[in-house]
This record gives sequence, structure tokens and C-alpha cells, in this order.
Amino acid sequence: MRHKLFSRALFKRIMLWISLFLVLFLGLTASQRLILEPLEGIRASAESKLFDYVGWTLNAFFNKMVSSSLKAERFMTDEEQTTLVKAYFKQVGVVEGLEDALEDALNQQSQTINPKAVENAKEILAQADQRLKHLANLTEAVLQNQTERVLLNMEFGSLGQILPPVLYQVTDLPLNLIVSPRDEIKTSLSLSLKSGMDAVEKNQFEDLTFTKYNHAALIEEVGGVGAYPTMVMRSNNINWTVETIAHEWIHNYLTLRPLGARYFENDAMRTINETTASLAGKEIGQELIKTYYREHIIIGTRPLRERSWVVSTDERDAQGFDYRAEMRETRVTVDDLLARGRIDEAERYMERRRQVFWNEGYRIRKLNQAYFAFYGSYNDTPGGGASGEDPIGPAVRALRYSQPYLKPFLDTIQTVRSFADLMTLVR
Repeated sequence: MRHKLFSRALFKRIMLWISLFLVLFLGLTASQRLILEPLEGIRASAESKLFDYVGWTLNAFFNKMVSSSLKAERFMTDEEQTTLVKAYFKQVGVVEGLEDALEDALNQQSQTINPKAVENAKEILAQADQRLKHLANLTEAVLQNQTERVLLNMEFGSLGQILPPVLYQVTDLPLNLIVSPRDEIKTSLSLSLKSGMDAVEKNQFEDLTFTKYNHAALIEEVGGVGAYPTMVMRSNNINWTVETIAHEWIHNYLTLRPLGARYFENDAMRTINETTASLAGKEIGQELIKTYYREHIIIGTRPLRERSWVVSTDERDAQGFDYRAEMRETRVTVDDLLARGRIDEAERYMERRRQVFWNEGYRIRKLNQAYFAFYGSYNDTPGGGASGEDPIGPAVRALRYSQPYLKPFLDTIQTVRSFADLMTLVR
């Protein structure tokens, strides 16, 4: 009888996942189509490079159903689960160190490369990677469960069930192609491309978009994608990972509500969604760290998404270079130049500023209108940064600070259908 009850419960959970998957996935693809029509030329150029969401999602969904049927994490104590997660992040660090060492060895001059040493390094890396894969599935199940428990404690869910259930998978993420007009900062097109493009390939496509279609383009890495299950980049940083898991879950949560359903409607709605998810993701992630991994509590703020060009706060202070203030000044100046129709001057200015950032340790490959259209939508931190003087971030933060807890804030902002709605709430 217990077996039948378990089977029925599992069947119901799987059917719930399938229903949510169809709602979330079809909503995403429908929204994408709405914004593609004006720029079919660029989309056609990118057709062979588009990421296969259907294939990836079906495969990930199958993996999650298999993992759910096993429920191996339920046979572990809280202490054993925490120990497993710590071992996973330690192993990620080991694998990344071996990958860096192998890359350094391969980048040596051909006459100094030791083929036997390279093969030995590859074998050691393969063994380490195999151990990481062994830990990964169970670690994901544990972090999903821990995130849901934190969400329940924060008064999300109903009858002990979080909707949608927290599902994520660490994977190689697609690249994000952002296209903006040259005469204003605006997301005209956003497409997900296959991973693996190098800097030369990215530059070639961006240059083609500029010369043939007279638009600014940027192909950039992302840290997570709100598919279902959500996609999360591999990282050895537990704080960043749990915040990203929560951030992407918030997107799934909002997709079933007016705010999230209008994500692709315009840049204002995109910024409201991203800023809300950033604020909520950080709060949920920090609560999870406090509950299960107290030794990883970090005082102060960090960038939500890891970037190879981001230096630490300590390094920034030591250099005396305030990245956020400098980037805000750049965005404000560019907005002013574009508003006055001085497009070429704005683009020359952005390139000069990119070189300044590069020399200060911020490895920004391209700084253009598309860059600001993308990064300007993450406006959860005071100071503006790439958002410049955009009032949306301060308004969302003001609404959050007006509520004592996260859930009432989300209950309020999830009803927003426009920028005007948001401003009405904060007046």
C-alpha cells in the first residue's frame, strides 16, 4: 500500500512538472516570437547558431524525473547533505584548477610542450571530472530541496508545496545575443546562441550586424537562464550558485503572474523583472547560506553574475577606481549624446571608456548600445552602474524596502503590468 501511495504521489508530481514545463516553456517561446519580426534579417544570420532549447529541456526534464524517482537525498541527514554539497564545490575548484593547468600547458610554444605530460594531465582531469559528475546530480537534488525548505519558511508555497517546484541543472549555458538600435539604448532582439563561440567569431557576427543592419550587437555569457528546469553555470562559489538558483526560480514563479508574463513586452518590464529577481534571489540565497552553510556568510555586496572582468571590491578600493560610478557616468554621457543625435561620437566615446575599464582590470570585450541594453536591466544595486539614471531600479528597491518581508513585496509587485503601475505603487 505504501508503494502504491508513493507511486501515486510521484505520478502526480511528475504530471505537475509536465504541466508547469508546458506553461513556462511555451510562454517563453511565444514571447520570443513577438520581438523577432522587425529583425528577421539578423535572426536569419544567426539561424545556424541558435541554441536548441527543446532538446536541452527535454533531456534535463528526463534527468530530473529520474532523480526524483530515486529520492536519494531523502536517505541522508541534514549534516550529510551539507557535507556532500561542500565536497561538490571543492571538487569544482579542483576541476577548474586542472582545466587551467592543462590550458596553460597547451598554450606553451610547440617546441616546449611535453606530449606525455599533456596526456597525463588530460587523464587526471578526466578522473576529476568523473568524480564531479558523480557528485553533481545528488548535489542538485539537495540544493533544490534546501531552497524549497527556505522558501517555505519565507511563506512561499501552499500546503507544503512550492509552485513551481525548484528544478535546476548545472550546464554549459547558451550565449546571449543582444541587438540594439544605434540611436538609442534599447533591446530590439535577444537570442540564445550555442556555446563555444570564441572572441573572433563573436566579433565577426557583431561587426556583420553593425555594417549590414546598422544595429549594435553584443554576444555575451550569462550566469543562468529561466527555462524549466532552470540552467545554471558551473561555479565553485556556493554563494553565487544558490543566489542564481533562487534568481532563476523567481523568474519561473513570476512567469505565472502578470509581471513575469510581460517580461518581453518592453525594456521597462524586462528591467522590473530582472531587478525583482536579483533582489529576491540574493535574499533567498543569503537565507539558505545562513541556514545550512553559515561559514560561507559574506558581509557586503558582490556582483550577482560572475564575469571574468570583474575584480573584487578589495581590489577596486585598492586601485581607487570605482567601477559602478565610472560605468554610471559612461551610461549617462552616452544617453546624452544619443539624445542629441551624435551617434558616431557616442560610439567613439564608448570605445575610449572601454579601454579605460580594461586598463583598470575590467575585461570588457565590447562596450556599445547593446551592452547597456543588457546590463542596464540589472538595476538592483544603488549607484546606477550600467543603468545610468534609469528610475526603475530605485523604484523597485523602494517598494521592497517598504515591505518587512520578501513575500509581501512579491505579492505586490507581481501585479505590475507597466512602468506606470510600478510608479503608482511607490508614490
